[in-house]
Amino acid sequence: MAVSGLLRARVGILLLPRRGIRVMSTTMDALKPLIAVCQMTSTSDKEKNFTICSGLIQEAASRKASMVFLPEAFDYIGGSTEETLSLAETLKGDTIQRYMSLARRCSVWLSLGGFHEKGPNWETDRRIFNSHVVLDNTGHIVSIYRKTHLFDVDLHSGVSLKESKFTIPGPDLIPPINTPAGKVGLGVCYDLRFPEMALALIQEGAELLTYPSAFTVTTGIAHWEVLLRARAIENQCYVVAAAQTGSHNQKRSSYGHAMVVDPWGSVIAQCQDGIGLCYAEINLPFLSRVRRDMPVQSHRRNDLYGKVAMNTND
Repeated sequence: MAVSGLLRARVGILLLPRRGIRVMSTTMDALKPLIAVCQMTSTSDKEKNFTICSGLIQEAASRKASMVFLPEAFDYIGGSTEETLSLAETLKGDTIQRYMSLARRCSVWLSLGGFHEKGPNWETDRRIFNSHVVLDNTGHIVSIYRKTHLFDVDLHSGVSLKESKFTIPGPDLIPPINTPAGKVGLGVCYDLRFPEMALALIQEGAELLTYPSAFTVTTGIAHWEVLLRARAIENQCYVVAAAQTGSHNQKRSSYGHAMVVDPWGSVIAQCQDGIGLCYAEINLPFLSRVRRDMPVQSHRRNDLYGKVAMNTND
């Protein structure tokens, strides 16, 4: 009960009635499905992280959200490489099984934004995938995207992250998947910086792009919102970005500001500080109007600069 009360106090929604409280309609418009986007602060305590995520998901389901988006590293964030690897699991492990049960019990789709999945040669190389797993409302896995662009940086602020030290780059992109919220193209965090990937997903029919993230504070302040809005504007799609926020341990903090951007580039929902949710209606007729009134895709000069194509290794 204490967790549920905390979550209700920290729901953040833009452009809605006073104090961020929204009165929910009992009749959902099928053309405007409601989604919920989560913000949390993962630590190395997997049980605590699950309790927080479970509370967020149940809160979203009670408000009739059709799909809930969790951030990268929703399962945990370790304090060292050794701890990160020691906590990794397979897709058949306890963590994913618990989320399958939760999706089924709440009858809601889940975007599990970045799961530490043991790689195929785990016993010999101790390397993992950063895996974005999507579950349907019966608890079945419908898609798995393994992060292709790995975050290897040394920032002037002193932050140094070498994801490739222990993470295997994903082998391919995944075609957009049909969900109650529309056709969703999957990415993870650093993928946001690569417009070619977004374009490839759009050309395969994506209506939403999602970038569950754990952006650093330095890069978040400078680039987070502008990159999300840019991907939405140039691709005329919704962009959904669940986020980690706050201090995970003595070495690492995240920027937060989970948000949803519409196809015109407007931020239509955003989380406040701390753990919480924001909600947005995905207005597919509006998306169609934007694309019809400004037909950017048909104006592309592929004869001059080629066409971005998706390689799925099929």
